[in-house]
Amino acid sequence: VVHRGVGGITENDVSLALASRAVVMGFNVRPDPNARDLAEREGVDLRMYRVIYQMLDDIRQALGGLLSPDQLEVELGRAEVRALFRAPRIGLVAGCMITQGSITRGSLARLVRDGTIVYTGRVASLRRFKDDVREVSEGFECGIGLENFQDVHEGDVIEAYEVREVARTLS
Repeated sequence: VVHRGVGGITENDVSLALASRAVVMGFNVRPDPNARDLAEREGVDLRMYRVIYQMLDDIRQALGGLLSPDQLEVELGRAEVRALFRAPRIGLVAGCMITQGSITRGSLARLVRDGTIVYTGRVASLRRFKDDVREVSEGFECGIGLENFQDVHEGDVIEAYEVREVARTLS
């Protein structure tokens, strides 16, 4: 809110809105003809309301657009490390059983050891037997290679997740 007042909308109100790149909002008032002409010429948005709730909803939406979105983590899958293998060109591969959901190559991942997050990064490689695959679902075994990380132990848990942005709202 740059300025508030009572009475009709004047040229001064429009000039102030122009200088501060704001919107002029009026409730149960009309802009005078000179103010309307100036607003049209300069591209200042004039919004007139007869119902206060509509005005408040517009203000709430405008302010909500200024809020940065919340980051929400959604777990996609979980795998238990059961064996470790060395593979040429890849390095250490964790032999895993997918215990929940599914894991996709390239997805965000974290390695959990004894309840502590040891690594956060991406799934670099995903294999079923000798085949390179895009996704492995619950109940299947696979080999998982983590991006730039080799310190994997048997019993570790690999969690795949994605981060979604959720628009915040004003309550």
